[in-house]
Amino acid sequence: MTMTTTVPPTIEATTPRWRGINHLALITTDMDATVRFYHGTLGARIVGTVGTPEFRHYFFEFGPQCTVAFFEYFGVTIEPLAKAAGVPDPRAVQFDHLALNLPDEDALIQLQQRLRSADCEVTDIIDHGGVRSVYFSDPNGIALEASWWVHDSTGRRADYDDARIFADPNPVPALQELAATGTLATVPSTRLA
Repeated sequence: MTMTTTVPPTIEATTPRWRGINHLALITTDMDATVRFYHGTLGARIVGTVGTPEFRHYFFEFGPQCTVAFFEYFGVTIEPLAKAAGVPDPRAVQFDHLALNLPDEDALIQLQQRLRSADCEVTDIIDHGGVRSVYFSDPNGIALEASWWVHDSTGRRADYDDARIFADPNPVPALQELAATGTLATVPSTRLA
């Protein structure tokens, strides 16, 4: 990985004003089942579609301006990869699972019950400390997690000394650097594929 020595300022006042994830683009081999699961089972309203001779692209809302989108390609054979969340698989080198945000424990319990009533396998609630979650999968084999922040660290200045949120006993050098100085001396450069 190439590192650049010119670093833009990384203090909160100069960082982008992120408004969540616009969309995460995933792939399905069965858009109908995907619509039925995301819109029907999860209650994620379908808010837009694109269709061309090569593909269709559907968007499901998970909050204001926050969607998960699926491509279904025509004339291409795609082998779906089903894997459990948090379990390494050499075939899935860049993606593990998608975690969807819920506001509180009641919403998590309601989703768990909704999944069970739709005959979808779902885990018991797992307490990760700062986050509580359930795990399930979609009809494409994509591992999903629904979570709520017990100790929400989003939307505020980072407190690197708060062990409830920053719980890695051996943090990477970049996090150590941020905790010590509030800035990063280097960032990686990237290239388009």
